[in-house]
Amino acid sequence: MNQPRHPSLLQINTRARLAEHGQALGRAATLDDIPDAELDRFAADGFDWVWLLGVWQTGDAGRAVSLQQPEWQAEYRHVLIDYTRDDVTGSPFAVRDYVVHHDFGGPAALARLRRRLDKRGIRLMLDFVPNHTALDHGWARQHPEFYVQGTPDDRAREPQNYVAVETAHGPRVLAHGRDPYFPGWPDTLQVNYRHRGLREAMGQILEHMADQCDGVRCDMAMLVLPDVIQRTWGERAQPADGSAPTDAPFWPEAIERVRRRRPGFVFMAEAYWDLEWTLQQQGFDYTYDKRLYDRLAEQHAGAVRGHLHADGEYQRRSARFLENHDEPRAAATFAPAVHSAAAVIALLTPGLRFVHEGQTTGRRLRASNHLRRRAPEPVDRELETFYDRLLAAMRRRDVREGDWRLAEVAPAWEGNGTAEQFIAFTWERDNERLLIAVNYAPRPGQSYVRPAFGAGLEGTSVVMRDLVDPTVRYERDGSELTRRGLYLDVPAWRAHVFDVVPRARP
Repeated sequence: MNQPRHPSLLQINTRARLAEHGQALGRAATLDDIPDAELDRFAADGFDWVWLLGVWQTGDAGRAVSLQQPEWQAEYRHVLIDYTRDDVTGSPFAVRDYVVHHDFGGPAALARLRRRLDKRGIRLMLDFVPNHTALDHGWARQHPEFYVQGTPDDRAREPQNYVAVETAHGPRVLAHGRDPYFPGWPDTLQVNYRHRGLREAMGQILEHMADQCDGVRCDMAMLVLPDVIQRTWGERAQPADGSAPTDAPFWPEAIERVRRRRPGFVFMAEAYWDLEWTLQQQGFDYTYDKRLYDRLAEQHAGAVRGHLHADGEYQRRSARFLENHDEPRAAATFAPAVHSAAAVIALLTPGLRFVHEGQTTGRRLRASNHLRRRAPEPVDRELETFYDRLLAAMRRRDVREGDWRLAEVAPAWEGNGTAEQFIAFTWERDNERLLIAVNYAPRPGQSYVRPAFGAGLEGTSVVMRDLVDPTVRYERDGSELTRRGLYLDVPAWRAHVFDVVPRARP
């Protein structure tokens, strides 16, 4: 299946979506109950990928922890006021087995759904959680050597980071999964990538997953990098069984192993701490662009523009988003005008365009990863209309396959500094051209925006129609547009997405 250079991905909360289907059906729903009409809509909206969050089998141990944590229960009450114990399922990132959850219909239901997606030209992405397993994963009993070990003293001193586990080889103290900056996740155990047997077992899991989907989103992928392991665990990561440790990077070896069998298989990394480029160099097709998200949330036009000067290949392999299951909902984070301006920038710049289910309809409550239900919310019809128009622009051939360039922005007159508020860029493919100009600031701004198009505008009359605001239409002299640029006087937080069509003069 051929993929565009700049594809679009839709993330779906599998548990919550199936619970909603089940409520409508009056019985428990499986992946087979996702209707064809819903898949047709994904295709019509232009999504090349669907990421099903949380399809794998979780266990009783993870659910028990989710029921016991007071701070998590406070979150449950905030996002789902009528939650009950039956709603608590445990985190989908505490994976007991990489087999499709029996509640969702098991592997056969996933295979049928994948075939239905494939008929519509949509590829399937699933989760891989490399840093840790569930407390009741089979390895904890049979292969405790696969985990980072502790001592009774460690557990007494840091009970948030270590847990006593009964194994087939006797009692052990094992570490909870964690990153260097926060306490351990109490429903997980930390695997040890310095242990060669663990690396082999993880490689086998990835090969098995590659038979079930077309790509994986790798949770907290940077935690597996050797220097991060050293910073987090130090000598604690020495293999407990006395086997020779390895400090070779895991990702290049694992990615190559999968691609020998599945050459087109795609890896996306959740990545932070400026380690995105490192992970791209180790073989990842896409890495989260949290920096762009942060700069958009900070409402700093200059920082956003500076970020877009990055290397072109780095940008093409960046996953751009305004929200996901870890971030607050965009509708709750950005005021309405800021939301639309930020969405135009995030989803019309190069890379993987990453949309979260509910983003386009204005959901404001972030669903808890530990619950099977989410609160019903009204649809924001104005925002939905905006996203319908933006998704239509994202489906254009020039935006999916064309050449992207930053446009030159110049002051409208001497002494007017508001040009610094503008972020402008172009897409071009054959005879299709798009000019995007955003005043990303809380005040009106004026500027000249000179498109970065090649030849083709000189001696023409150029019609410019705004694809997100159909009331805006300009006709300009092509030669003037090329030499000086398009004069814009734009209200605060206003984005223009111009379809640029040159016409020969009569």
